Amino acid sequence: MKKDLLMWDETLFRDVEVFEIDYMPEQFDFRDSQIRELAINVKPGLAGARPLNTICKGLPGTGKTTTVKMLFSDIEEKTKKIIPVYINCQIDNTKFAIFSQIYKKLTKRPPPASGTSFKNLFDQVCKILSDKDAVLLVCLDDANYLLYEKEISNVLYTLLRSHEANEGVRIGVITIISDMTVDLMQEVDNRVASVFRPSEIYFAPYSQSEISEILNQRVMQGLYPGVLSSDIFELIVEQTMKSGDLRVGIDLLKRSALNAEKDARKEIVKDDVCRAYLISKYLHLSSSVKTLSDEEKGLLKAIAQMSQKEKEMNAGSVFDELKDSLKIGYTRYSEILKKFDSMRLINLNYKEGKGRTRLITLRYDPSRIIDILG
Repeated sequence: MKKDLLMWDETLFRDVEVFEIDYMPEQFDFRDSQIRELAINVKPGLAGARPLNTICKGLPGTGKTTTVKMLFSDIEEKTKKIIPVYINCQIDNTKFAIFSQIYKKLTKRPPPASGTSFKNLFDQVCKILSDKDAVLLVCLDDANYLLYEKEISNVLYTLLRSHEANEGVRIGVITIISDMTVDLMQEVDNRVASVFRPSEIYFAPYSQSEISEILNQRVMQGLYPGVLSSDIFELIVEQTMKSGDLRVGIDLLKRSALNAEKDARKEIVKDDVCRAYLISKYLHLSSSVKTLSDEEKGLLKAIAQMSQKEKEMNAGSVFDELKDSLKIGYTRYSEILKKFDSMRLINLNYKEGKGRTRLITLRYDPSRIIDILG
């Protein structure tokens, strides 16, 4: 065996956690203006008033979630006047689920497993806030998922109108939107729009130089010296720019190093990156599929299977073929298609002819969709 091959107990990683998608970096660059603007909107809460409501909007992988989490961490370290609660709306996308998470943050325990009405849960949350004399700051991350489930107006109305029925309750809301086609103020009810009145903070895509700097910081923290040459690093930056998502680059670094380890090498080579990219480029697809219900997964898989045989998929014809096996009505079917389109899993395009026909095209390789769905 060559002396430079990795032994079974050796690793290329100084700290593998650095390459986790939810890792909070010690150094967070290129979002200073967004952090300042968000802090200004939150500041009234320190004086006991409601924070200004905010929409953080930008493509996936532009630092929105990290910005909010860093601000929330700072709030928790420095004051008890504001209680920040982070909600992942991909997971918790109903009014009851969201208030259950708020209750859990306030009490350090989950609400009773059964027999608790929403009104009871809501009243308990308001009483706790009143007793603590604290301002609640709720972040609804990926709030566009509430829109897909038609819950956005109900959730915002309950949060923002709570003070009308519960004196002394003060709640501010930060919504994070990754779907650039969504205009939240156009989607909510008038009753919500009148009290929401958010300011919008835009998160522009990172430039190539910014992506290079961010990934280089991860490399220095997470890999041992000599593992990644400058040429291979530039290839990873190039592939990250191609995907348009910083998270793909972070995942690519991790998988490339794992590939090198698997082959018992102490240095990442081009083949490691190329093999890793075949998986990393589907990061959005993998994370999106995890959030779907069994019913939605069944429909997506059926569409992917059909697309392997059909050159053109008409939405009406697809429904006729699948309605018996999937046991869903056309209204629900149409709602799911719109959700898939908003989630960038499919494209829905209208074709003029006899009436307006909707054509379904997948944004990803159908065999890869089927493989991820299992």
